[in-house]
Amino acid sequence: MNLVEELKWRGLLHDIMPGTAELLEKEQVTGYVGFDPTADSLHIGNLVPIMLLVHLQRAGHKPLALVGGATGLVGDPTGRSTERNMLSVEEINNNLNCQRKQLEKFLDFSEGNSNKAEIVNNYDWFKEFDFLGFIRDVGKHIPINYMLAKDSVKNRLENGMSFTEFCYQLIQGYDFVYLYQQMGCKLQMGGSDQWGNITTGTEMIRRMHGGEAFALTAPLVKKSDGTKFGKSEGGNVWLDPEKTSPYQFYQFWLNVSDEDAARYIGVYTLLDFETIEKLKAEHAEAPHLRILQKALAEEVTVRVHSQADFEQAVQASEILFGKATTEALQALPEKLLLQIFEGVPMHKVSKQLFAEGVELVTLLAEATDVFPSRGEARKMIQAGGFSLNKEKISDEKSLITQTHLLNQKYLLLQKGKKQYFLIVAE
Repeated sequence: MNLVEELKWRGLLHDIMPGTAELLEKEQVTGYVGFDPTADSLHIGNLVPIMLLVHLQRAGHKPLALVGGATGLVGDPTGRSTERNMLSVEEINNNLNCQRKQLEKFLDFSEGNSNKAEIVNNYDWFKEFDFLGFIRDVGKHIPINYMLAKDSVKNRLENGMSFTEFCYQLIQGYDFVYLYQQMGCKLQMGGSDQWGNITTGTEMIRRMHGGEAFALTAPLVKKSDGTKFGKSEGGNVWLDPEKTSPYQFYQFWLNVSDEDAARYIGVYTLLDFETIEKLKAEHAEAPHLRILQKALAEEVTVRVHSQADFEQAVQASEILFGKATTEALQALPEKLLLQIFEGVPMHKVSKQLFAEGVELVTLLAEATDVFPSRGEARKMIQAGGFSLNKEKISDEKSLITQTHLLNQKYLLLQKGKKQYFLIVAE
C-alpha cells in the first residue's frame, strides 16, 4: 500500500494536487508542514498535520517541520473572523523551543538516516529581507486578483482585513519557495483550510523558478455533532502535561462518541488496517465495553506522554469509575488525586480535628454539611450506602484519625454510587 492509499483509508486525505501520488512513488520526497507558534504547546488539533509527517517519514520520505518564527509575528488569518494578537520575539522564541520538544516525540531525527526529520524556522530566512526587497523580489510575482480569489481573504474582506494579514499568503508561499530552492522540498502538507496558502506557494515556485511543486491536505477533523475538534469544556486539549494532564488527556479520548472513535482511530494512531477493522467489529458486538475508545486512548496517550502516564491514567479512571482500594488511593500523587476529583464538592476542616480522632457522624453532619443531620448520616451508613476512601463504613461511631488522610491531607467520601465529597484538612 503506497502513502496516498494509506492516507485515504485512514481519513487523512482531503485535497491532493495532480501528480503528487506519482511523485511520491517515483522518488524520495522532502515534504513539510508549518506550525503556528502562538502558544508554548501544540494541541490535539495539531496532531493531524503531525501524523501527515509521521506517515510521510514511515513511507521513506523526508519530513520537515517548519515552525513559523516569522509568520508568527504576522498571524495567519485563515479561518478567523478577527486578527490575532501580536506576540513579541521573545514569546515566539519560547513557544518555538517548547514545540520543538513535542515534535521530537513523533518524528525520527536520528543522524545518519537519509530521511531524518528536520525542524526549520522561517525567521532564519525572513530576517534577511527588508520590506522593499520583499515586495520587489517576491510580491511582484503574484497578481492581486489571484490573492483576492483565496477563500481566506474573501471571508475576511467584509469585516475588514489589515495589509499585514493580506500579505500572509505571500509570506507562507515564500517559505515553500525557499525550502524548494535550499532543501529540494517539493511537497507541502497541512489542513484543508490551508489549501489556498499552500497552492500560492506552488504558484510562486512556478512563476519565480519555473519549477513544479505539489500539495496535499487532510480534512479538518470535527466531532460528529459538527463542533470543533480538540476543545474540551476548559478549552484546548494540549500536548503539554502541565496544561492538560495525562489523566485529562486520556479521559478526553476515552469519552469520545462511538462514531468519532471509529474515525479518530485511523487518523490518530498507527494501528494497521486489519487491526482497526477487527477492533471496529469487536466494538459493534459490545459497544458498552468501549473497545474502540480504549484502544484509541491508549495509543494516543502513550505516544504523546508515556506508557507510565497511560497506566497511571487507567488506574486513576478505575478509582473514579470502578472498584478501587484505599491502598490505591493512598498511592496517588496529590496532583493526580485533585485532577481526578476536579469539580467534586470540597469541605475544609481543621487538621487538629483528626489529631485525637473525630466520630464519623460528627464529621459528616457537624464539622461539614455532607449530611444535613446526624440521623440521615446514620441511616445511610447503616444501609451500607456510604464509603470512606473507597471502603464501606458500617459503624457510624468509627473514629476518623490522621491515619485515614490521603497524602496526609484529604478524605474521600462517597454517598451512594456517584456522589463524591473531598474533605481537606488544613
